[in-house]
This record gives sequence, C-alpha cells and structure tokens, in this order.
Amino acid sequence: MGYDDHELSVVITDDPSIMALNQTHRGIAKPTNVLSFPMLEGEFSAITPGLLGDLVISIETAEREAVDAGISLEERMSQLMVHGILHLVGFDHEQGEKEAVQMEQKSLELLRLIETNPDLDAF
Repeated sequence: MGYDDHELSVVITDDPSIMALNQTHRGIAKPTNVLSFPMLEGEFSAITPGLLGDLVISIETAEREAVDAGISLEERMSQLMVHGILHLVGFDHEQGEKEAVQMEQKSLELLRLIETNPDLDAF
C-alpha cells in the first residue's frame, strides 16, 4: 500500500477502556470494537513522519463479535486490524457508498494475504 517504512501502535484493551476513548474522541458513550487515531495528517504529523497512527481494539467486543459471526477470535482480530489500518491510511466507509465499496474491496484483498479462511468476509 506504499507504507513500507511506516509503523503503528496497537493497544488491546477492554470494553470500559475503549468506551472511555470512544466517549472522549467521538462523543459516543458505549464500547466499540476498534478505534483508529491517524498520524499521517494533522497537527502532529511532523512529530513522527513514519508513524501511521494508533489502533485500539477491545478484546471483549472482538470476542463477542467472533462468536456471533461464527469465526475465530484470531480471524476477527485480523478483520479489525485491517479495518483500522485502512482508516489510518485514509480509507473511510462513512464518507459514502463509493468509499465504503473501495474500503471493503481493499479489506478483502488484504485479508486474503494474511488469513487462510477463503470465506472470511471484510469487516
């Protein structure tokens, strides 16, 4: 994807912690599965130019979603990581149908590179 010399940080946390972050940064007072904090653009992008940003994943939410979807926790974590990374590099499914389709296609492309389950869908 053109970010060979970049890095990101990943925090695996619980529902109360991700709920606090979700409330602070998005004004939503409930847990979520993954939050992305991009660092490629914006006020602090010059501080560490090789940093894509930070991902925060709730393991508790991921476990529930994996059970509901009938997939392994590892597969759900792959979905969430791919989804979060795509947000870090500028993909945004909330900007319209075209953007959502592009993000889903890229998600599937990346999942096929890292997961052995050919039936695993995008996020």
